[in-house]
Amino acid sequence: MRKEKFIAVALAAAMALASGTAMAAGDAAKGAKVFKKCKACHTANKGGKHKVGPNLFGVVGRKAGSTSYKRYRGMKGADWTWDEKLLDEYLTNPKKFTKSRTGKASSMALKLKKKGQRDDIIAYLKSLK
Repeated sequence: MRKEKFIAVALAAAMALASGTAMAAGDAAKGAKVFKKCKACHTANKGGKHKVGPNLFGVVGRKAGSTSYKRYRGMKGADWTWDEKLLDEYLTNPKKFTKSRTGKASSMALKLKKKGQRDDIIAYLKSLK
C-alpha cells in the first residue's frame, strides 16, 4: 500500500509541476478593465474600426499583421499566429518582440510589466470571438 501511495503522490506532484509551466489562466473580467489602457489606440468589438492601432477582436488565433489595418510597422513580414505565449511576450515589450522577429520595431509603446495584468488581458482577448 505504501508503494501505491508513493506513486500517487509522485504522479500528483508531476502533474502540478507540468501545469505550473502552462500559461496561467487570467480573469477576462479583470482583463476588460486592463484593456481600458489600450482603448486610446485599439478597439475590440466585432467589425470595429481600426484606430491608431488595429482592431483586436479575434486576435487570438489570428496570423499577426493579417488585418486590413494599413499602418502595421513591426508586423510586416510576421510569420506567427497569436497565441497566449506570444501575446505574453509581446505585451511585455512590444518593440523588442517585433524587432527580434521581423527586424522592425512595433510602434506600440505600452508595456504591461505585471504578469497578472498580461494574463488577464490575454484572457479578455481570448473571449473576443
